[in-house]
Amino acid sequence: MTVDQATRDIGEPVVKIKDLRLDETDLDIIAALQVAPRVPANALGEILGVPTSTITRRLKRLQDDRLMKIVGRFAWPLILSGNPRQLWIRCLPGQAMKVAQRLKAFREIQLLMITSGSSDIYCDVFPLKGTDLDSLINCQISSLDGIASVETHLVLDSRRVGQSWRLARLTPQQTTALSAHTVLVNQPAYRSLDDMSDLEFRTMSELGRNARASAAEIGRTLDVGSSTAYRAIQNLLATGAISPRIEVEPGAVGFPLAAVVSLQVKPKSISAVLDRLSAHPAARMVSMVTGKSPVAFSGVFSGPQQLAQFLTEDIGALPDIQAMDTCVSNNVLRRYWMDREKFRIGNQIDGLLQR
Repeated sequence: MTVDQATRDIGEPVVKIKDLRLDETDLDIIAALQVAPRVPANALGEILGVPTSTITRRLKRLQDDRLMKIVGRFAWPLILSGNPRQLWIRCLPGQAMKVAQRLKAFREIQLLMITSGSSDIYCDVFPLKGTDLDSLINCQISSLDGIASVETHLVLDSRRVGQSWRLARLTPQQTTALSAHTVLVNQPAYRSLDDMSDLEFRTMSELGRNARASAAEIGRTLDVGSSTAYRAIQNLLATGAISPRIEVEPGAVGFPLAAVVSLQVKPKSISAVLDRLSAHPAARMVSMVTGKSPVAFSGVFSGPQQLAQFLTEDIGALPDIQAMDTCVSNNVLRRYWMDREKFRIGNQIDGLLQR
């Protein structure tokens, strides 16, 4: 499956994926939803200068073709029992794909990719409530047939997460207009799911599956009035218990090359390096981790030339970098608990939200 960048001045689609065609309107919609995932279709059309009927039709097609999902990101303290781990797995020759397929059975694995470089597989493990993490990593995963070794790094500080990545397509005026359709997180956070009412918990479950669900839709599903559902939605958004997230495979929108860069950095410069990398437009995940390389950068690029420029110019300009290791993804099998088939996105794994 190939991705070709077409010239815009002749009216061709910007991205071609075999029989799937994403044109500029599709990409503008995706970029806008990254800023305001719950913006109404009529407001979105007005901001982008596109008829509402076109917006509605394109939204349906993007979701029906499984090129985009609009889910809810649950606040980590509500669903996790500790900090995530990064796993670097080396496999026996010829076993990487088989091992990766076996790893998909573990619901705690949030991100899974086959890589080229110092490791064969990279994955992020999130200790969901009730998970025995030591048993999971040291017994269940490490004992899988085909695994030669597993190196585990504890995530100490996440400066940037995947939902922060943006397509740089909108004007400042469009971004400002879209921001008016977001709910500010300005209320005290819930300490646990037990602090929620039953209605809020069930509303949160519905928003996790479909973050664009309206108050009327949730009201009908939960058998409550739309005004009651609206208050529950607003409270969940304002407390940060859930935040809408647009999920699209970067390769489907022109960024097919994913890379994880580990950096050895002098301790005094770790914070500054994290901040600089978090501001880079290619960044999806930027974390401080345990191990000999305390800075981990996960990003997406349009191709090898952009990655080379990032490594030589952007990394090269950072202070106190002592060493660097780069792994490139050959195949992304899962992102944000959703399995992938090239650019098509599967359903999110059940059981993330449990009382």
